[in-house]
Amino acid sequence: MVGHAVGPGRIEDYALLSDLRTAALVGLDGSVDWLCLPRFDSPSVFARLLGDGDCGHWRIAPTAAVREVRRRYRDNTLVLETEFRTDDGVVRLVDTMPPRERDGIDQPCLVRVVEGVSGEVEVGMRWVVRFAYADSVPWVRRITRDHQQCILAVAGPDAVLLRGDRLPFRVPHERAHSATFTVAEGQRLAWAMEYVADLDALPPSVDPAAVVRSSERFWLDWTSRATYTGPHEWAVHRSLATLKALTYAPTGGIVAAPTTSLPEALGGERNWDYRYCWLRDATLTLLAFDNFGYSDEAVAWRDWLLRSVAGDPADVQIMYGVTGKRHLIEWEADWLPGYQGARPVRIGNAAHRQMQLDVYGEVMDALHLARERGIAETPDSWAMQRGLLAHLETMWQEPDQGIWEVRGPARHFTHSRVMVWVAFDRAIRAVEEDGLPGPVDRWREIRAQVHAEVLDKGWNAEVGAFTQYYGGTELDAATLRIPAVGFLPGTDERVLATLAAVERELKHGDLVARYTTGAETSPVDGLRGREGSFLACSFWFVDALALAGRRAEAEAMFERLLGLVNDVGLLAEEYDPAAGRATGNFPQAFSHLALVNGAALLYGTPETRTRHERSRRG
Repeated sequence: MVGHAVGPGRIEDYALLSDLRTAALVGLDGSVDWLCLPRFDSPSVFARLLGDGDCGHWRIAPTAAVREVRRRYRDNTLVLETEFRTDDGVVRLVDTMPPRERDGIDQPCLVRVVEGVSGEVEVGMRWVVRFAYADSVPWVRRITRDHQQCILAVAGPDAVLLRGDRLPFRVPHERAHSATFTVAEGQRLAWAMEYVADLDALPPSVDPAAVVRSSERFWLDWTSRATYTGPHEWAVHRSLATLKALTYAPTGGIVAAPTTSLPEALGGERNWDYRYCWLRDATLTLLAFDNFGYSDEAVAWRDWLLRSVAGDPADVQIMYGVTGKRHLIEWEADWLPGYQGARPVRIGNAAHRQMQLDVYGEVMDALHLARERGIAETPDSWAMQRGLLAHLETMWQEPDQGIWEVRGPARHFTHSRVMVWVAFDRAIRAVEEDGLPGPVDRWREIRAQVHAEVLDKGWNAEVGAFTQYYGGTELDAATLRIPAVGFLPGTDERVLATLAAVERELKHGDLVARYTTGAETSPVDGLRGREGSFLACSFWFVDALALAGRRAEAEAMFERLLGLVNDVGLLAEEYDPAAGRATGNFPQAFSHLALVNGAALLYGTPETRTRHERSRRG
C-alpha cells in the first residue's frame, strides 16, 4: 500500500461520483481523494487532493505492484469500475453514490465493492477521515447497529458511519484505519460510508449490491432520455451526465465544479473555489439540457435562477450557493499544503461581491431561451426581469470586473458591453415576440446606443480586432462570443478580423487562452504567473469558425479537442500544453457546457440548429 503521506495524482486521473447532493473524486490508484459532506459546498471529509494522505482519503487497491489499470463507467451511468491487473490476478473496484432527486434525505452514501475477477489478489484498505478541510481529527470507535459492527467517526457536528464485510483496524500513532485481505475469483466484499446528520438517528444499514443496481438504473433511465445521436455521441452523453452530476437536486442549481483551489497554473496562486452556482452558466445550461431532451432540468434551473436573483435588482450577484445562499465569504485554509504545493487554498469566493455587467445579459438571455423553449413566463418572473433592466439602465456605463472576474482595476470590458446589449435586446424581443409589457421604445434607444458604443470603442482599428476593454490593445477570447449572441453576424469583417487576431495571439495549437498572462503581475487581473489554456474558449473558437462559414475546420478542431477528455470522458477547466496536463478545477461544468453546445451547433438536428439561429438573431 502507498504510504499515508503520498500526495494526489494528476487532475486528469480522477473520476467523478455524485448523488446530486455532493460529489467524490476517485483516483486511478483507487483512492477517494475529495469528498465534501453533506453538500458540494460543505467542508471536506477527504482532502488528499489538496495535500497528502493525512488530509483524508479512502483507498482500496492491491498491495502488490499493479501492472495495468483499466477504468470505465458502466454504459452511460456514474457507476465506476476500476480493474487492477497484478501478477497474482485481477480485481475490480466498483464505486457509486446513490443519486436522489428531491426525496428530502440529506444523508449521502458512498458504496465501494471489490470483486475478484481472476486469481487471488491481496488488497489493502486505508481509511483516513478528516473533517473541516482536514482541520479536525474525529473520535473514532466501533459500535454495533442492526447486529452489525460499524465504525463511527465523530467530530463536533460532523459524523460518518462505515459498515462493511471487513472493517479496517486502527493504526497506532497514525490516526488512520487500515486492513488487508485476499480476494479470490468470484468473491465480493463491500462497504458503505454514510453521512450522519443526527447521532440519535443513525441511518439504517444498506445493501451495497442493491445500491449499485439502483444507481445504475437511475443513470440509465436518465441518460436514455438524451435525444442526441450525432457524431461523438459518447462524449456528448458523458458531458450531459456530468452536468447532471453537478446539479444540486433540491434546488436545480448547478455548481461550476465540485472542487476548490485546483490551480490554473501548476504551483501558482490562481486557485479558486468553484463549488457555487454562476448565473452566467444559465444560458449554456438551459441550451444544453433542453437541446437534448432534458426540459425538466431546464425548468429546474430557471426556477433556481428566479429564486436566487429575487429581491432588489441592485443586489443581484454573479454567483450563489447551491441553496441560493448569498454570502460566500472567501478565506484561506492555511494549514492545507495545496494541490502539489499550489497555494493558497481558498474557501468561498470573494468574486460574489464583484460587479460584472455581463451577468444581466446572461440572465435575460437564459430566460429568453426558456421562453423560446415553451417555459412560460409568470407575472412575477417578468416583473423581476423588468426590475433588473430598470437597474441596468442606471449603471450600464460603469466599469466592471468582466467575465473573468479579474482582481485588478475595474474597466469597460468589451464583452461586458456586448452582454448589456444582449440584455436589452432580449427584453425587446420579449415585447415584440411574446407580447409582454414594457417600455420598449426606451429599451430600443439604449440597445442602439450600446451597439454604437461597442463598435466605436471596443473595436481597435490599429489592432484590427475587438479588444479586451475600451482603449486597450490586449485581446480576449470572450469576444469570440460576439456572433454567438447575435451582436454581429459571424461573417462580419470585424468578427472575422477578431477571429484571426485571437488565432494569431491567443491560440496555441488547438488551445485558446482567455487573455495574455505572464511571469509578472498582470495589470488586468492583478495576479502573477501564466495560466493554462481555457477549454471553454477553445470550444468557443470552434463555434466562431462554424459561424464564419469555416465548417470543415470547425469540425476537425472539435474532434481534436475531444482528445483532451480523460479516460472516462471528463474535462478540467484548463489545459497546460507545455506540461501536457489538465489544470484548474475538475470536472468543470463550463468546459462540458461548451462541448455539448458546440456539438449542437455542428451536428444537432435541424430543429436544434434553428433554435440556435433564432437565439442569435439580433
